[in-house]
Amino acid sequence: MTSLRLPLFPLNSVLFPGLVLPLNVFEARYRAMMRDLSAVPEDDRRFAVIAIRDGREVAATAQGMPDATLPSADGPAAGFGDDPVQAFHTVGCIADAATIREKSSDDDTGYEILATGTTRFRLLSVDASGPYLTGELEELEDSEGEGAGALASGVVRAFRTYQKRLAWANERTLSSGQDLPADPSVLSYLVAAAAVLDVPAKQRLLEAPDTASRLGQELKLLRQESALLGKLPSLPAVDLTRQPTSPN
Repeated sequence: MTSLRLPLFPLNSVLFPGLVLPLNVFEARYRAMMRDLSAVPEDDRRFAVIAIRDGREVAATAQGMPDATLPSADGPAAGFGDDPVQAFHTVGCIADAATIREKSSDDDTGYEILATGTTRFRLLSVDASGPYLTGELEELEDSEGEGAGALASGVVRAFRTYQKRLAWANERTLSSGQDLPADPSVLSYLVAAAAVLDVPAKQRLLEAPDTASRLGQELKLLRQESALLGKLPSLPAVDLTRQPTSPN
């Protein structure tokens, strides 16, 4: 399969195909990335989002970080060690920047970005020679796998139960009437994004070899989480449908 090279945007979260990603960009390396993306046609403003395995979204010298006494670090790979590729998970998601809005402050210019996940990729290598990281990527095909339709029906039921128990544990009213997608692949990504799971668990779902495998994992996770929620008195409020805005 032919590889491609795209700007690389590491995050402490996982992006899934079809899901919206809002970003607040203020760090120099990512501002440079968005300036370059703004200069290309709107239908080709793609960048690669990868979850951080070990490292930091924001360099230690970034404005507002509490550890300003640490030795200074700058450059595209700041915070990710001598070999950045080791700091990231292997599979990520290409994002299409539908909106890149420049915003100014007293100190500098930042960007507000609204992007959408499109295609999964495997990270082959990382280049730190420019103003920001770029990655050599291999796009991953999405195959349905065996039994995806039947698994999707089970996941819909399990997800509804999970939503109800989570709302009950948080003493919240569950909004009704939201239809889940019929397409098994789209459903698998929506549930993966909406479930309250840590980054490693979400990363495993992103890396699933096909839709059926992802749905099978989700069915097991949702049943486990629902059983746990049924035994807990209350949990901190969580918004299932809102993706966090990255402080980049």
